[in-house]
Amino acid sequence: MKIISMIPARYKASRFPAKLMQDLGGKPVIVRTYEAATATGLFDEVFVVTDSDIIFDVITGIGGKAIMSKEEHESGSDRIAEAVLDLDVDIVINVQGDEPFIDSESLTRVIQVFHEDDNKEIDLASLMTPITDWNEISNPNTVKVIVDKNKFALYFSRSPIPYPRDESFEAVYYKHKGIYAFRKRALLDFQRLPMMPLEAKEKIEAIRFLEYGKKIKMVETHVTGIEIDTPEDLDRARKVWK
Repeated sequence: MKIISMIPARYKASRFPAKLMQDLGGKPVIVRTYEAATATGLFDEVFVVTDSDIIFDVITGIGGKAIMSKEEHESGSDRIAEAVLDLDVDIVINVQGDEPFIDSESLTRVIQVFHEDDNKEIDLASLMTPITDWNEISNPNTVKVIVDKNKFALYFSRSPIPYPRDESFEAVYYKHKGIYAFRKRALLDFQRLPMMPLEAKEKIEAIRFLEYGKKIKMVETHVTGIEIDTPEDLDRARKVWK
């Protein structure tokens, strides 16, 4: 089974433009992420997929592999789907370009999902981590996920799910971490299938898979990491890097 990592890298991020080119310990964030993905030893190949000449040049400048997108894309998954169309691969791992602190153990468990899926029933796998802080649970920037008893995703939302109508019953809340592992066919289907109302409303690309009946296996992790979405996140990342 050939497994590759694709790192979608958009230069003009809406909340923090050019965040992937910000300095982190003497190198741009995207370079740190690329090097961390390569260093895991989990992938046959690692690529950065970008719409930016600046990011393309900085990756190829260190001897890395980069692919320029031919079209504009709504999501990272669309960008990756275009890039893998003609590649001979089985599993594609989407590693977020703004997460330089890659957790190899969690990635290993995500990949293991496909080794154990003898009937190839699972279309993609992803990560979730328990959260208890109500400020984070109610924050629309935190994507939550609910799962069935077998840890298959039922729904993703920016709202608190489940809603705590009866507070005498305790519920576990999970934050969705944006690392996806796709079968190539599922990824190509994603690009081909039009966006539907739930995805459009929530702005969560994983919902498209659910709306079309795809199976998403969630893997629980207790490693939170640092996602660099804001200048404050970058400050935290710099402190951790030191």
